[in-house]
Amino acid sequence: MSSEIATSPVTTHALHSSRAGLPAQVRTLVRRNLTHIKRMPEMLMDVTIQPVMFVLLFAYVFGGSIQTGTAGGYREWLLPGIMAQTMAFASFIVAIGLTNDLDKGIIDRLRALPISRSAVVIARSISSLIHSSIGVVVMSLTGLIVGWRIHTNLPKAVLAYALLLLWGFAMIWVGMFVGSAMRSVEAVQGVMFTTTFPITFLANTFAPTEAMPSFLRTIAEWNPISALVQAMRELWGNAPALGADTALPLRHPVLASVLWSVGLSLILAPLAIRAFRNRTEKA
Repeated sequence: MSSEIATSPVTTHALHSSRAGLPAQVRTLVRRNLTHIKRMPEMLMDVTIQPVMFVLLFAYVFGGSIQTGTAGGYREWLLPGIMAQTMAFASFIVAIGLTNDLDKGIIDRLRALPISRSAVVIARSISSLIHSSIGVVVMSLTGLIVGWRIHTNLPKAVLAYALLLLWGFAMIWVGMFVGSAMRSVEAVQGVMFTTTFPITFLANTFAPTEAMPSFLRTIAEWNPISALVQAMRELWGNAPALGADTALPLRHPVLASVLWSVGLSLILAPLAIRAFRNRTEKA
């Protein structure tokens, strides 16, 4: 399926007609990636069924035993954590997708066309962000059903979603780098699983950090995911009052989230593009 889309007459003609324009090349490749999802809707399971399962599982199974100190209860407190986790998992999906394209020879076919290698990587990142955004919509609707509400104004609500997408963009570059550096899907799965899961759980995503042992609490509160989650909770009006001993990132979560996301993107994007170029030149 992927090879058919990559070498379709429409895609080939569009790429040939856009020799000098990187934006046009990126736009064509984004359309190719989204068409792939359209033809294989099971690829949306990770941003539809899985997030809903997490929301329902934590809200109804664990929610009654976790105290958060918020008026809206655990369900309102939970949703930002689930959303941040889903965006972090975007790195997992993009890494596997890129490795599959490399293994199946899709990238070799694209190299025969007059396009920039950077266009392939950038297009993959944009289409993956669109893919993850579908999950955000699904989780928002699920959250409304289980009792989650936004108690602030529209600008703050939009800012919270913008921070989430900015974080998702940074995580996509993580996936790009790992997908370009690893030589097999199995290796990607091993690396991403052993890093992404601990990072998303060792944070304030599913439980307050105050009850953690002191050394784990320090790690959790300096975890960039914790800053993002705290920022969304504050911007949506779902956050309890912070203790005096709370770490600095959680006392200024919006600024910390922007700094983490932008910093990671600035570091990882060039590394990912370089790794991709090195991988395709050796192929």
